[in-house]
Amino acid sequence: MHFHHHGYVSGDPRVQAAAGVGVDRPEELPEEVDVLIVGSGPAGMLAAAQLSQFANITTRLVERRPGRLAIGQADGIQARSVETFQAFGFAERIIAEAYRITEMAFWKPDPADPSRIIRTARPLDDPTGISEFPHLIVNQARVLDYFAEFMANAPTRMTPDYGLDFQSLEVDEGGEYPVTVTLLHTAGPREGQERTVRAKYVIGADGARSKVRQAIGCTLAGDAANHAWGVMDVLAVTDFPDIRLKCAIQSGTGGSILLIPREGGHLFRMYVDLGEVDAHTKGDIRSTTIEEVIEKANAILHPYTLDVRNVAWNSVYEVGHRLTDRFDDVLPEDIGTRTPRVFITGDACHTHSAKAGQGMNVSMQDGFNIAWKLGHVLEGRSKESLLSTYSAERQVVAKNLIDFDKQWSSLMAKKPEEFEDPTELENFYVRTMEFPAGFMTEYSPSMIVAEAIHQELATGFPVGKRFKSAPVVRVCDTNPLHLGHHATADGRWRIYVFADEPLPGNPSKVTNFAEWLTNSPESPLAATPEGADLDAWFDVKVIYQQDHQSIDINAVPAVFKPEVGPFKLNYLEKVFGTDQAEDIFELRGLDRGGVVVVVRPDQYVANVLPLTATAELGEFFAGMRAGVPR
Repeated sequence: MHFHHHGYVSGDPRVQAAAGVGVDRPEELPEEVDVLIVGSGPAGMLAAAQLSQFANITTRLVERRPGRLAIGQADGIQARSVETFQAFGFAERIIAEAYRITEMAFWKPDPADPSRIIRTARPLDDPTGISEFPHLIVNQARVLDYFAEFMANAPTRMTPDYGLDFQSLEVDEGGEYPVTVTLLHTAGPREGQERTVRAKYVIGADGARSKVRQAIGCTLAGDAANHAWGVMDVLAVTDFPDIRLKCAIQSGTGGSILLIPREGGHLFRMYVDLGEVDAHTKGDIRSTTIEEVIEKANAILHPYTLDVRNVAWNSVYEVGHRLTDRFDDVLPEDIGTRTPRVFITGDACHTHSAKAGQGMNVSMQDGFNIAWKLGHVLEGRSKESLLSTYSAERQVVAKNLIDFDKQWSSLMAKKPEEFEDPTELENFYVRTMEFPAGFMTEYSPSMIVAEAIHQELATGFPVGKRFKSAPVVRVCDTNPLHLGHHATADGRWRIYVFADEPLPGNPSKVTNFAEWLTNSPESPLAATPEGADLDAWFDVKVIYQQDHQSIDINAVPAVFKPEVGPFKLNYLEKVFGTDQAEDIFELRGLDRGGVVVVVRPDQYVANVLPLTATAELGEFFAGMRAGVPR
């Protein structure tokens, strides 16, 4: 954690000094805002948290509920999301309170007596070590709490504006604030009154029944629901031995259960198969009582019993898979002629079953993707065309998710006798685990993702995929740590410079590269605003091939030890040596001749280049810079 560079900090260093619009921030929602976020679900809260780091951007989040969410429907936290939480500073705390999935048990009918279930497999949840972070289960409300804390501690001092429901919007490109939004007070002394807010941009994070989606003429299209599930969060007494393990349970009498243990040691969730939905009477399934769901669960669990003592939450839903064809307000015929003003995220643009544990996770990445882009455009770092990459990138991800979820939910609904291979369900789970873990996303080439021309120089950092962290040792204090864990959600690009073989102080390609970064007008650092710290927009780190004890920090080029804060202090924590037990050059297939890995603010690899390709690197960043044609 980086602090004291502006003077001694005696309090909680997570509380940043108020700055920009955070100084004397008005409690009342202003009439004009830069970004208006509608909905305080995972996508909306993450987007707000990211934008809270942009001190001079007025972002407000409106939510029709009168206060914070008390209990959330989503609970699955994939490893990719925990990586994201690390960037927002609360991974360790949420891991400590969450339930951690390490294995998944599969139960099926006993061949000797199909009326009974037996355990048939218990594979590891992450057998390949795809992430250093775990797969967690925790109430969505707690995730939102952590984001709320982050934004409240941010320079903008952001808090949600509760008790305001979105009604409609109109876009008129004529003014500085072209989006006029009508809101309705749903709580407080002004309940029932309407008011309008003008915004430069709007993010709709208002769920599957999104009014923002309707306002921009988008519709969800896809498969109608044909299978129903009862879901319940309960406290119970049971002799089922794997009650504290994630389980897929298939019974011989028909029906199945997906069991998800919850945080705290006692609570668990059950998705209980209620069977096919009759198209003519589909509304009837929603009237299934909790008593009927519990009775069905007991039938599936035979010979084990379930004595439910308390129901924290329950619902009945039908599985449907739907997707919008665009995630912003630009019609297909207008693509390329204007940039979007309104965006939709999360359930507003993609719906699917809950059993793959993807809804909250993919939604948060939607919010991360659009938020940093809005921040860069509004601050003048990037041209407006950057905003068109949001729909282009995230619509593909959502389509892939729905295709995956169709397979998984269909397999979960199958009867045991319908499987050609009795191990098909667990084999699918193990074979596809990289997808639900959140690591199959691979963005295509665009203005912010380069062609993978030099991919052979860093085979472990595929261009377009998330930056997979690896161990290193920091030189200044000899601390072993994970390189990626120090990429905070501050809106900066990361430039990781993996040095060639000479030690610092000797002629080398990394020395020449550092000289170019520092002095060339083509260097991305040249765009840093006058008066700002050298690393204000670009976080540049160097990783040498030698162990930390071999590296003379005084010989390291100055660009890797930038002067920061009003006292112009050297920031020494950007210089690393290799961990000799787990050499990052070996782990990530890095060329010993040196390589530059460029990573976006949302943690995705944007470019891989040799140290000598300074012109290519300069051109890459120039292509997105505001005022630079391409």
